[in-house]
Amino acid sequence: MITEQNEKARKQIEFVCTDDLVPQDHLLRIIDKAIEWSFIYDLVRDKYSPDQCRPSIDPVTLIKIPLIQYLYGIKSMRQTIKEIEVNVAFRWFLGLELYDKVPHFSTFGKNYSRRFEGTDLFEQIFQRILEECYRFKLIDPTEVFVDATHVKARANNKKMQKRIAQQEALFYEEMLRKEITSDRAAHGKKPLKDKDDDNNSSGSSGGNDNFEDYTDDIPLDGKTIKYSTTAPESGWFRKGEHKHVFAYGIETACDKNGWILGFDVNPGNEHDSRTFKGLL
Repeated sequence: MITEQNEKARKQIEFVCTDDLVPQDHLLRIIDKAIEWSFIYDLVRDKYSPDQCRPSIDPVTLIKIPLIQYLYGIKSMRQTIKEIEVNVAFRWFLGLELYDKVPHFSTFGKNYSRRFEGTDLFEQIFQRILEECYRFKLIDPTEVFVDATHVKARANNKKMQKRIAQQEALFYEEMLRKEITSDRAAHGKKPLKDKDDDNNSSGSSGGNDNFEDYTDDIPLDGKTIKYSTTAPESGWFRKGEHKHVFAYGIETACDKNGWILGFDVNPGNEHDSRTFKGLL
């Protein structure tokens, strides 16, 4: 017997419990059970007035909103808010009732710029959750895997300036020099010359190589680089056949189980050999 949808079902009033509408194995339910979110209140308490102004949005709710965005790969905060409006599991995770108004998409950005910008709040949250993972022995740090990737910046490629880059040496230059010198001595070769040695000599090096031959990755003084006025912390980057864009270089260290142990963000035009020091 055929069943036809009844239009009345859409307008039917029911008494429901939001908790019953979220499956027990839902990802957000598992995350919410694993993390004790109340520690965030202590981290942000000094950013709020204790007895003045109107009541704020719950800071835990505020922090959970971008978490939903990243977990589900939603491209923008505007779209994230639209998804929260119609997703019961998202509302449950944020502590919102079915008829509660969802914060405006600009709310997180305004709170970030007024309260959290320039602080290490999100690093503290990351560190606290990581400590919990260590406490429950979820992490195996006997092997650490490091990788880097580039992420396009939300920057207008036409809004840029040019500036002179400062000369920057590799952070392990001295260590590399000692290692090469030791190896050359073991093979009966002369030590490397400093880059300022025999500047005027042309030709007979007598088998003496220059250290610059081994570290030609170091940029020269006076190199001109492009600088974004809308995303100043990004860098002008091109990978393969792709067009030039402003991008960030993100380095991540993970254990063998896939838990992120640390991360670092740098301009996209900086080589991994220079930025690795921060992650290390």
